[in-house]
Amino acid sequence: MLLLVQRGSSVEPFDLVPSKIIGIGQNYRAHAAEMGKGVPEEPLMFLKPRSALLSDGGAIERPSGYERVDYEGELGVVIGQRARNVSRDRALDFVLGFTCVNDVSVRDLQKKDGQWARAKGFDTFCPIGPRIVAGLDPSSLKIQTRVNGAIRQDSSTSDLIFDVPTLISFCSRHMTLEVGDVISTGTPAGVGNLAVGDTVEVEIEGVGILKNTVIARP
Repeated sequence: MLLLVQRGSSVEPFDLVPSKIIGIGQNYRAHAAEMGKGVPEEPLMFLKPRSALLSDGGAIERPSGYERVDYEGELGVVIGQRARNVSRDRALDFVLGFTCVNDVSVRDLQKKDGQWARAKGFDTFCPIGPRIVAGLDPSSLKIQTRVNGAIRQDSSTSDLIFDVPTLISFCSRHMTLEVGDVISTGTPAGVGNLAVGDTVEVEIEGVGILKNTVIARP
């Protein structure tokens, strides 16, 4: 997936080919509450396959037969240097930049399976974009998700339970982070179902708007 990386006034292309996409579950207090979960003691990690990647403007393929296929607007962290056992203090030194992610999820399968690989791993279930922006302070970025123009999620990364440096350090202690790997940092409250024909937008302050339509899975 080719994305543009913005560093100040300069822009250059970057071929995003992550070895892994690391998702973080229940990382906003209000979202943990709406899902009927408590606040986790440490970050809850899961993996999405690279085959789930979808560009800005692409179509999310909604599989039939499921009651809930939810949007989850999230701040994505793109790794710019190989990282292993990184300290929290140095964590941001390993970041290429930040982007928008939509962690699309089949809730029916999440509940049925007890783990999240199938529910979150369908093709097109990881829209990323519209660009990668370097040099942002990820501690307090406004994040909003809209479906057909209606605001569904409206929060800030200041409400993260585990902030971005903590997540990078934690993930790097358990698996080596390679250049191009993505950490999707969790979603705020307000998740909900997507229907065929919907248009979903994830907007993050300083990054832009990730926009995708929803079609029936062929």
